[in-house]
Amino acid sequence: MIIIKNEQEIAIMREANRILAHLFDHIKNMIRPGITTLELDQEAEVFIRSRGALPAFKGYRGFPATLCTSVNNEVVHGIPSPNLLREGDIVSIDVGALYEGFYSDAARTFPVGTISKQAQNLIDVTKKSLEAGISQAIPGNRISDISAAVQKVVESAGFSVVRDFVGHGIGRGLHEGPQIANFGKKGKGPVIQEGMTLAIEPMVNQGSWRVKIENDGWTVVTADSSLSAHFEDSIAVMKNGPMILSAH
Repeated sequence: MIIIKNEQEIAIMREANRILAHLFDHIKNMIRPGITTLELDQEAEVFIRSRGALPAFKGYRGFPATLCTSVNNEVVHGIPSPNLLREGDIVSIDVGALYEGFYSDAARTFPVGTISKQAQNLIDVTKKSLEAGISQAIPGNRISDISAAVQKVVESAGFSVVRDFVGHGIGRGLHEGPQIANFGKKGKGPVIQEGMTLAIEPMVNQGSWRVKIENDGWTVVTADSSLSAHFEDSIAVMKNGPMILSAH
């Protein structure tokens, strides 16, 4: 079910997502060789609670942490750990907050120290694919117009789009309708309408799109051990086009 939001609800969601934008600024300054993802997680929980919000992921379907921290070949849903980040790693951080009854959700991939040109290219293309997808979130388009735009950017750069996990609607629920795949043909799926709030989130692999889930039941990794990057923004569809809720 797709739930249309009114102006007041979108304003609350903007505040919920702005918390994440500021959190990324804060966390970015901490990411360096020798820090652990567990330390980042603890800092993020304190930060979110200090803004009058709750960590959306902690306890969600049993997930044990505030952040999903996915390192190198980990795609999504990585559990924070005492393992040290190392020079040349990349780490994807996916986070949500619950604020005044509404959810926010966003993700970024960060370099750890100096990374390879190939890893930086993967990050850049994934971010660009998110921007391309968001640009299609305008009234009258179809949901798969977002999907097709993401896929085109990714595959034209020689990378692959993860197919097993998708973006989604967001609001009073962390996951609402519609589902938003990161691949597909234009002109399919629900018509995009003003007042829709969507979490668009390309997950991009350096190698094959295939993934598998580790024994912890959460961490998704690339099947071929290639690097993976993840970017996500929550947006609201406005009359004149998309508003990025998880911007500053």
